[in-house]
Amino acid sequence: MIENVFETELGRAVSGDSLELMAELESQSVDLIVTSPPFGLVRKKSYGNKDSDEYVNWFRPFAQEMSRILKPNGSLVIDLGGAWTKGVPTKSLYQYKLLICLCDEFGFNLCQDFFWWNPSKLPTPAEWVTIRRIRVKDAVNCIWWLSPTPWPKASNRRVLSAYSKSMEVLLKHGYQPRLRPSGHDISTKFQKDNGGAIPPNVLAIANTRSTDPYVRFCEANALKIHDARFPAELPAFFVKFLSDPGDFVFDPFAGSCMTGAVSEQLGRKWMCCDLIREFVSGGRGYFQGDFQLGTDSSVLYEIRKPDPRPSRDPEMQLDSGREFRRSRNDDRGDVM
Repeated sequence: MIENVFETELGRAVSGDSLELMAELESQSVDLIVTSPPFGLVRKKSYGNKDSDEYVNWFRPFAQEMSRILKPNGSLVIDLGGAWTKGVPTKSLYQYKLLICLCDEFGFNLCQDFFWWNPSKLPTPAEWVTIRRIRVKDAVNCIWWLSPTPWPKASNRRVLSAYSKSMEVLLKHGYQPRLRPSGHDISTKFQKDNGGAIPPNVLAIANTRSTDPYVRFCEANALKIHDARFPAELPAFFVKFLSDPGDFVFDPFAGSCMTGAVSEQLGRKWMCCDLIREFVSGGRGYFQGDFQLGTDSSVLYEIRKPDPRPSRDPEMQLDSGREFRRSRNDDRGDVM
């Protein structure tokens, strides 16, 4: 049963089964779907994630409806976190299996793959990263940008980022056109100020906000807080990149309704749906007047280049084989 939870000037938030809701939408009526469905994790979460082994079968009915309701030049953006195989230090392939299914069975085109790098991610899974020290921190989500057509509506001019200091110097003092060692012919057009740099397909967004209008509203109204909310900058990037003001944006796994809040701020019509009414109800907090998209794009996150020099600690050089042979019940205090 679909239940209206609240409405705004541009959209509405509902609770219920999004399959049932999508069945009510007209074919080719949605410009953009931006969503973060429950991940295929081993550990169960309160928002009802599915096991990675059954994930593709579970998603197929949703894919069928998504392909039906999207406009021919519309886009589907899916944020998917990684999952590890239970008991061993290997990754599940569920995101890639889903991607292949969407393209092979439902006719979607992979327009581009994106990766959300969260600099604030904790070093997990702890067993493999901080205890046995045989893997590194898992800090990126896969984001698939798909469309029924290879030529969906899009403009990277809407998502330009600030120029680097070196590029600002180049624009100010000029650049000598020449053939680069790579074979690229850099012409005088390289000196044109286009208002910003074209961003890469790696989105650096820290997810560190511990309080916001959503959290405050939930706490004030004794509502359970969704524990897997994505930051506003993530859906905002794709809403700006792939839709026009007045377009219709839909999120069938809305959680806290962040996609709707962002769409409202950017002048898009929207609808959000989540199976758990309590999560959707908390989304009212984003529409209470004090939620604004951030304007500070000057924050820089750095990843240092790997150090090619030998380790200074000989005990750290060849531990992997020894660690694999250790029993799970061994005392591993010396390798933490």
